[in-house]
Amino acid sequence: MRPVTCSTAPAWVRPSHRGGPGGPHGEPRWGPHSVPLSPLSCRPVREPGRALPRSPGLRPRPQPDPGRAAVDRVPPPPAALHQREPSGERELHVPYAELFRLEPLRRYHRVVALEQFMAELAPAHWPPGRRVAYCFEAAAQRSVDKATCPMKDGNPFGPFWDQFQVDFDKSELFKGISFSPAYKDHWIQRFPPSEHPVLALPGAPAQFPVLEEHRPLHKYMVWSDEMVKKGDSYIQSLLIRPYVGIHLRIGSDWKNACNMLKDGTAGPHFMASPQCVGYDRSTAAPLTMDMCLPDLTEIKRALKLWVKKTEAKSVYIATDSEPYTREIEQFFQGKVKVVSLQPEVPQVDLYILGQSDHFIGNCVSSFTAFVKRERDVHGKPSSFFGMDHPPRLRDEF
Repeated sequence: MRPVTCSTAPAWVRPSHRGGPGGPHGEPRWGPHSVPLSPLSCRPVREPGRALPRSPGLRPRPQPDPGRAAVDRVPPPPAALHQREPSGERELHVPYAELFRLEPLRRYHRVVALEQFMAELAPAHWPPGRRVAYCFEAAAQRSVDKATCPMKDGNPFGPFWDQFQVDFDKSELFKGISFSPAYKDHWIQRFPPSEHPVLALPGAPAQFPVLEEHRPLHKYMVWSDEMVKKGDSYIQSLLIRPYVGIHLRIGSDWKNACNMLKDGTAGPHFMASPQCVGYDRSTAAPLTMDMCLPDLTEIKRALKLWVKKTEAKSVYIATDSEPYTREIEQFFQGKVKVVSLQPEVPQVDLYILGQSDHFIGNCVSSFTAFVKRERDVHGKPSSFFGMDHPPRLRDEF
């Protein structure tokens, strides 16, 4: 058997109400060291050693972010995403393949769906009694004995592992090593595949947000046929082309986040903001409140500009809060159709925004970032509230 890496990968966790912490639009839960919430991903790794996943930041959070770039540039798929069942009582396991196609990832590297791994490979190569958790020593400090990886602490981590009846038998701690390509040999020496065939990690072994050089990997994230069919049916039945798609991240938790700009707690590089202010900290553009939390005046201004430029006949609004549907309809005097679905499956929003004739997003949001990356790899135009003409990133040349 080839060594296998099991790691977490950003994904969405459907909250019991829209706009709560870790809201439906894939943002990290709040805190000074927030990271995307994540389910498990497993993949066979090419010899001679194992390359650990390194995230381009698919957050859906990851929102899944594009498949993890790795120390040998490998993007393993999030083998499962989460959403709440209608009752809101528990989270449901959603296989990656229901939303995205696995085959495009296989053109980039060998991958295996978690369901297949657990059914066919785990009984022989990762059976109960031999399930080891791997984490940084700093992470283990959160445990009672200071020596156990917090693999199942909180939601969705505990419920995720429980859905596959996974309990961990021991922990392997490490420090002084990075999830950078430069550390590939260090990882192989520290955890040789012959002794550590499966690496299970508590969180995405990656930097958030997506690194600039990993943005083009989004081309390997291709919507499933079912998602294309569902998304296209909404577009054809509800919208009139050309249409402008906008993402309004304006919920109460987001307001608290953006207030960090006012008090100076946050600077230009704040969550996913490098996508619009630039990745070079020394030359980053200022991050304004309009870019983080646009008010209705800014929303109308940006819409007026792009509806006119594209001669749009309709506007699609994806939001975690108030969609301002009536206000925007009145602003355009009924001449532009305004639609907001607020679907139970937020990936529907992602698909419709990705197909729009022009997209206006939130500079700081990783939900917007997913749409922006998808549009960039397909050469579609995008802008941000507070920034009509964002600088071109390296992957766009």
